[in-house]
Amino acid sequence: MSDVWDAAAFKARVDDVLGAFLKEEGEHLAEIDDVLQPVAEQLQRAAGYGKRLRAAFCYWGWRTAGQPDSDALMRAAASMELVHAAAIVHDDLIDDSRLRHNQPTVHLALQESLAGRPGDRAAARDLALLIGDHLIALAGQLFATCGLPAAYLARARPLWADLARELIAGECLEILHTGARPDTEASLKVIRYKTAKYTVEHPLLIGSLLAGAAPDLRAGLSAYGLPLGEAFQLRDDLLGLFGEPEHTGKASLDDIRSHRPTALLAKTWQAALPAQRAELTEVLGRRDLEERHLARVRELMVALKAPEQVEEMIDTRVKEATRVLDGLDMPAHARRALSNLAHSATDRRY
Repeated sequence: MSDVWDAAAFKARVDDVLGAFLKEEGEHLAEIDDVLQPVAEQLQRAAGYGKRLRAAFCYWGWRTAGQPDSDALMRAAASMELVHAAAIVHDDLIDDSRLRHNQPTVHLALQESLAGRPGDRAAARDLALLIGDHLIALAGQLFATCGLPAAYLARARPLWADLARELIAGECLEILHTGARPDTEASLKVIRYKTAKYTVEHPLLIGSLLAGAAPDLRAGLSAYGLPLGEAFQLRDDLLGLFGEPEHTGKASLDDIRSHRPTALLAKTWQAALPAQRAELTEVLGRRDLEERHLARVRELMVALKAPEQVEEMIDTRVKEATRVLDGLDMPAHARRALSNLAHSATDRRY
């Protein structure tokens, strides 16, 4: 791969790795019993989408330490996308989301394949849970068999425990704060542990550890990765309510229906008058929401300047992250790539 960052070419390489790996795994499942075919199909589909940002950050964590392009490293980086796929399957299941990438979510697609069978909804949800679990296991397998020397893998393996712990902690925090009084600090903690760390910081650090990066470089990558990961999720929260579903691939009502603890909602609540809070309380968490409810919530948020405040939070974090890069000892092409990734991850429509 050239030292000039080509996001499309990189994505194609990751897609090839994951496609071949999951096709083989699907064949193993089908060999056990033909009835597992829907499970094998959804396992492959769950990891078939995405911009491959997590793999990209792992790759450039490796390159910041001066290491060259490597097919073995590409396999290690691709394992980050299986972690993401698992998190998405579990997240959609917890939230009972019906749409992802403009397609039925895994548990809903499985329910359709089981239609007419007694208990099809419960069975589909159980199968989706197991698919999410298996994707996590497959992430570890792909990483361990990527082809890098065992000594390299040993340097990075302990960070996998941190990644798993903090991802689960973030998901648990979101569940525990869902439906509670909106609070900006609580929302930012959810963002940090549920998304920011495993999206940017952990992949960067895993790549750099594989490469044998010095502690000061790893500390710098962490200082870049954490605010950038937070900015990424803040953008996602904005798009969740103000993005167009045909671009985001998700239903715009999900965050309101689930009463998720987003920073956008917290900023709205903080600025709202008592009558406006009462209006929000009437809507948040309702299962029978319609487009008119979404339009009213958007209207309130805009009037209270909550989206502007979140945009400022994003801008502040992106600037903080990119400033860190200027002080790090790394190849110029790696610095350019990480700067480009910082902007492409946060300046997006989906």
